[in-house]
Amino acid sequence: MGEVVRYERRGDVGLITIDSPPVNALGQPVRAGLIEALDHGLADDGAKALVLAAAGRTFPTGADISEFGKPLAPPHLREVIAAFEASSKPVVVAIHGNALGGGLELALGCDYRVALPSARVGLPEVKLGILPGAGGTQRLPRLVGVAKALELTTTGAFVSAPEAADLGILDTAIEGGDAAEAGLTFAQRVIDEGLPKRRVRDVDDRIAADRGNAALFDDFTDGLAGRARGLFSPFRIVEAVRAAVEMPFDDGMKRERELFDACMDSPQRRGLIHAFFAEREATKIADMPEGTPVREIRSAGVVGAGTMGGGIAMCFANAGIPVTVLEVSQDALDRGLEALRNTYARSVSGGRLSQDKMDQRVALIEGTLDYGAFAGADIVVEAVFEDMELKHRVFAELDRACRPGAILATNTSALDVNAIAAGTGRPEDVVGTHFFSPANVMRLLEVVRAEKASWETLAAVMRLGRTLGKVAVPVGVCDGFVGNRMYFQYGREAEFLLEEGALPEQVDRVLTEFGMAMGPLAVRDLAGVDLGAQIRERLIAELPEGYAMPSVLQKIAAAGRYGQKTGLGYYRYEEGSRTPTPDPEVTRMIEAVSAEKGIQRRDLDDAYILERCVYALINEGARILEEKIAQRSADIDIIYLNGYGFPSYRGGPMFYADEVGLDAVYERVKAFHAEHGPWWTPAPLLERLVRDGGRFTDL
Repeated sequence: MGEVVRYERRGDVGLITIDSPPVNALGQPVRAGLIEALDHGLADDGAKALVLAAAGRTFPTGADISEFGKPLAPPHLREVIAAFEASSKPVVVAIHGNALGGGLELALGCDYRVALPSARVGLPEVKLGILPGAGGTQRLPRLVGVAKALELTTTGAFVSAPEAADLGILDTAIEGGDAAEAGLTFAQRVIDEGLPKRRVRDVDDRIAADRGNAALFDDFTDGLAGRARGLFSPFRIVEAVRAAVEMPFDDGMKRERELFDACMDSPQRRGLIHAFFAEREATKIADMPEGTPVREIRSAGVVGAGTMGGGIAMCFANAGIPVTVLEVSQDALDRGLEALRNTYARSVSGGRLSQDKMDQRVALIEGTLDYGAFAGADIVVEAVFEDMELKHRVFAELDRACRPGAILATNTSALDVNAIAAGTGRPEDVVGTHFFSPANVMRLLEVVRAEKASWETLAAVMRLGRTLGKVAVPVGVCDGFVGNRMYFQYGREAEFLLEEGALPEQVDRVLTEFGMAMGPLAVRDLAGVDLGAQIRERLIAELPEGYAMPSVLQKIAAAGRYGQKTGLGYYRYEEGSRTPTPDPEVTRMIEAVSAEKGIQRRDLDDAYILERCVYALINEGARILEEKIAQRSADIDIIYLNGYGFPSYRGGPMFYADEVGLDAVYERVKAFHAEHGPWWTPAPLLERLVRDGGRFTDL
């Protein structure tokens, strides 16, 4: 058995323990050890029942990620589970931590399942573009019913042990600090009461009622079309669960395997697994000295109670961190705190939050008009309007009011964090924290590394990001950092396409069909056309000679069409609706701009529109990498997956470029350069990678 799985007898019970830190992943040594330990248990005449448990912090959380994408050495997990299922002795599984993916599938292959109340179970394979491939789609419906199995497997949701017991996944959640002891106690009961083996594969009553109920699957698939737009594996999961209902168990297992193989062959699987690994790497600052001390953040402040400031305050409160919010007037403070409470109340009314939780979180948020209230805060986040002079005034106040060692963070989305830090007497404590709106919902946090920020400051803010439930990605200082700097190129090309012959509805349709959460013109309307026009004016004044800009944005803003907030922007919005409706008046305005510039409008095909927008992202991403604004290409992907609605199954813009082929991308960029001028100058890094046969994912 080796060191990763061991067998011992405790009285009448044989105990099999998986001990493969850190998460007891089901790699080949563990799988082989399980088979050998089971054989020992079955050969042990003194063991009348067996318990399967795990040492360390958790039950197996699934496959060994080091095996992803490689041929698996035997025994396969399906074979291990089949062996436990065929055991002549009852097997009790004792769960602590998380039993996820293959870990839960292993548990479902055993006779009885107990868990500590703190444990969670789930089948999250859908998040990697695959489906449970070791019987999860066949056994789970037999315990929880078809509707719940479809919900859990297509969302990858985790279920707490008490809920899992209510659903029938577990036999019970047992209080106590040791899962193995709980399992041994339950196994002794199995022996004393003569409880029989109980194979999940033989359970039929939960699925019998839905046999022949085609409407159940059809209705679920119809709803899934909106929730899982563009994804491959969720629909294969539905087919697999249908097989559990309509086929004998062994035939259903074969069908599950066929569908699993189809998912493994899908490019979406590659994109989603890239994103899985990239997210774990993104939180690491590559050059941070090992052993850097991390400051504790137990209290916080926020300057500004507007939409962004209120959302940031909610992030702290949601994480259990007391936060004080400052405004310049009592009216502004009252409005901000009321808006914050209303946001929580909507979550309560929608069933996403309990009233008790809301009350606890609101109690952690205090308002103030006095910077002195920040005297004891460990971090203060400034979230005022994007104006450098205003930010300098705020940071001068914070410099005076905050204790030595407190972190001073700016929520700027584009301004020079080094310049902001230089206006204080403690630049080593200043960092950028670019939250994305709505801050209490969006997962992305760009942590902007100011030039003089200390390692301790950066380490504290990166850990804070995890505490707040964010994907924190370190970025360098430049105009727009990573995300907004790239998005400028993307949005600019979308507007140039309008002048050349496209209309907003075509551009947005092409990008949403590609998988973007929203099209770039609909995003303009959501963010505010007026704000976009103000930023555009600043940028135009700073552009070098020869860099032309599109004019449609300014024309629409000048007409008072500020987007959703006015009901008119690139689209028209009915009262109370956020659904964009094409507006003939916008068509006339766009055509007028084309005529003023002497541009002969032409039909643009969808592929051309897609390349103009997405390749602009990629080319700028290459420049950002070369300048070391991002420390790795996968960081750019994570920023775009979590902050800009890039389709997760495409892995992010830089991974997508590798999938298309950098030589093909480079040829199109060169063609656009010849056609459209200096904006499209190929990034030197892109040229070099094509010449050397490299890939972004190697960087």
